[in-house]
Amino acid sequence: MELVVKHTKEMSNIELVKVFQTRINVFIVEQNCTYQEVDEFDLNTLHVMLKNGEEIVAYSRIIEHPSYITFGRVLVVEKYRKSNYGRKIVKATLNKIKESYKQTQVRISGQAYLKAFYESFGFESVSDVYLEDNIPHITFQMYLDR
Repeated sequence: MELVVKHTKEMSNIELVKVFQTRINVFIVEQNCTYQEVDEFDLNTLHVMLKNGEEIVAYSRIIEHPSYITFGRVLVVEKYRKSNYGRKIVKATLNKIKESYKQTQVRISGQAYLKAFYESFGFESVSDVYLEDNIPHITFQMYLDR
């Protein structure tokens, strides 16, 4: 398994298409959720991928805001689930944030059923449950040690 981190500008067209195909398969097809998967944030984002050869196994994207960092689109491809790749991709994402950004606040919107998972990394829930694209979510935040 190889960790690959690339900015959108560094990616080939084929790499971007593979990222978008993987995200659409997980978030649109598997979760039966219709929304604009590819958005303006994809123009200026850091893509964090665990890859098995050319295949994306797990993925997240990091987006910088002036006062905080967020990451999202966290996924593990179905055939690789239950193998700790979710934990590995979040850990790799947090490490990359620590290495690459000056902001210490990390704020994410995570699916509500993953509350204990995100709390295990040090995130605290800072909102009630709300619907995002008809799926229950919670806003989480944490402050990174430097």
